[in-house]
Amino acid sequence: MTHLARRRMLAAATAGLLSAALGVATAPATAAPRTATASASACKLSTLPYPADVYRADAQAIDRTGRFIAGTALRVGEEDNQLLLLVWKRGRLTTIESPLADTVADVNTAGTVVGHGWVDAKIRPWILRDGAVTLLPSPPGGALPTAINGAGDIVGYGVESDTGRNFPLRWPAARPGTFEVLDAPAGAMPQGITEDGTIVGTAGDFAASTGWVRYPDGRLQSLTVPGARSTDVDAAQGHWAIGRVSLGGANQVRVRWDLRDGSWSRLADELPWLVDVNKRGTVVGGDRIARGGTSRLLPGARVGTRAISDTGTVVGFRNDGRLTPVRWTGC
Repeated sequence: MTHLARRRMLAAATAGLLSAALGVATAPATAAPRTATASASACKLSTLPYPADVYRADAQAIDRTGRFIAGTALRVGEEDNQLLLLVWKRGRLTTIESPLADTVADVNTAGTVVGHGWVDAKIRPWILRDGAVTLLPSPPGGALPTAINGAGDIVGYGVESDTGRNFPLRWPAARPGTFEVLDAPAGAMPQGITEDGTIVGTAGDFAASTGWVRYPDGRLQSLTVPGARSTDVDAAQGHWAIGRVSLGGANQVRVRWDLRDGSWSRLADELPWLVDVNKRGTVVGGDRIARGGTSRLLPGARVGTRAISDTGTVVGFRNDGRLTPVRWTGC
């Protein structure tokens, strides 16, 4: 199975979960129950404004400062559907119609948004800058951006036209309109880039994937834990990276690495999955927020997290029969 096929499979699985009770997560049978609920007096859930006539809307990314939030919406018409890009600046919504706005990957502190869409049945990267959505340059087989930092450097991966294999890419801010293939392990898929340009990702085949980090000076190191059979890296911020490792049991173990020395610690087992980490090492996934080995249930029914800022603001969605964008503060 190619990495792109695996991503499509995971996306389909996520779509299925969204139509079910996404707010209910089952912890592994061996996990000790640590299910503290975030304090109702401090942790607040609110719905972000969104167009009233859309079928669904979702908040998918937030910048480090919490000032910019980005997401997508779908408007269903009698003859065709319209994809909408949603950008909130300090809570004020701007809506941009674009056939490219399938998925938002990230937004930086300048409000620059990156994501991907489909053109002629190929996955294509796009960027929102100065109010306009335009395609990023990409190899013939297509490409998918995954993250952007404050400097404007974008990382992601391309797809080989003949084999469907992935290869790591960077769109450097210093050379607009260009992309470069990164020196990284074979089949590498970058999943995050920090403010100093450190890049993390996953490489290798599905059942034997490996984690890696590429430092600004070009050094490559593995991200793993002793005895790991496979490693998947999900995100990075500050000097932290998060991911999942298989140690041979039925469930993957959630871990957090310190990128300064490669050391790792185990995250709370009841996190259903991992989506993001901030510079303080706070992690979100499913309907939970975690600081180290314990996690808290976020307020709200049938909710899911997408991203967390360095200020602690979390964004995501509520699925109560209609997908709507939400934000948690004070958690």
